[in-house]
This record gives sequence, structure tokens and C-alpha cells, in this order.
Amino acid sequence: MRSSSTADPAKCVVDCGDLPFVIRRDGTWLYRGSPIARKPMVCLFSTVLQREEDGAYLLETPAERGRIEVEDVPFVAVELEWCGQGSGQTLCFRTNVDQCITAGPEHPIRIRHDLLNCEPTPYLHVRDGKGKFPIEARINRATYYELVALAEPGMVRGRKVLGVWSGGVFFSLGDLSSCDATK
Repeated sequence: MRSSSTADPAKCVVDCGDLPFVIRRDGTWLYRGSPIARKPMVCLFSTVLQREEDGAYLLETPAERGRIEVEDVPFVAVELEWCGQGSGQTLCFRTNVDQCITAGPEHPIRIRHDLLNCEPTPYLHVRDGKGKFPIEARINRATYYELVALAEPGMVRGRKVLGVWSGGVFFSLGDLSSCDATK
């Protein structure tokens, strides 16, 4: 083990290297290959989850820190509540660790498309990391379908898209087809 100082020279954080934690794509937290069955323990660990400037994930307490493996992103948005409509609409997501996040300027929604099958995968910004890489939640399929049901046409950078409003921001869920059904 090696010690590294933070900004306060009186405070030393022990670097524990790689820790035996894995967060699976489905949101399951593993310790030494076994699922952590106690949800309050997972919720506690989630509060000390950080993201480094290089994109690596780690668990960091005031005394210790160590890198962990994350298969995709550490959280899953599992439920959606909304109120209002149009630009006055608000979308609130609940994650698998029972954190509620309202989409908006501080918590944008983004869509990533799989390079092989072009399937969309939606993500929600949970909190900032230490660099350009945020900590995100993947929006599960059922919740994504709820978003699509709320979607409306709009324009983003000159392109016709289908999207949703939340917190005064329009989030694109994908391009509208350029086919004209009337021809």
C-alpha cells in the first residue's frame, strides 16, 4: 500500500490499489465475485463512488481509496415520474440505489447508439466526476419506453428529432425518419 496526500497535508488517504468490487451492467454490485445482497450496503458504497479524470471508477472514503471495475455505468434508472407537459414538463428518475434525479441542465439525458446494431442506449447524468467523465445511470428499457411515450417532435441542430422536455431543456431521443409516408 502506498499513501498519497490530498490538498490538506495533514490528511492522508491510503491508496489500496484495485479493490475486489465489480458493478455489472444490470446494476448488481459484486464483492469478490458474490452479489452484495444488502441494499443498504450498496446504497452506502454508492455514496463514496468517484470517477477519476482518466474515467476510472473508485471508492473513496476520507481514509482509503481504491479502483473498482464497472462494466458500463454504476447506476440504473429504474423508474420514471413526470408532471407537466411540453417545455414545462419535469422528468424525475429513481435509480437502483433509490436516488431521485430530475433531468435538466445539471442532469442531462444522452443517447448512445451501439455501433453494430444501432440500438439506442439512454443515460442520465447523476453527478460530475473529477474530469470530463461524469457518473451516469443507464435508463433501463421499460423506463426508456415510458420516455418514448412522452416524446414529441422537435429540432436539434437543424435535424428533426423525437425528444422529451425536462427542466426547460429538450433532450433528443433520436432522429425522426426522413421518409414521407404520403408519397
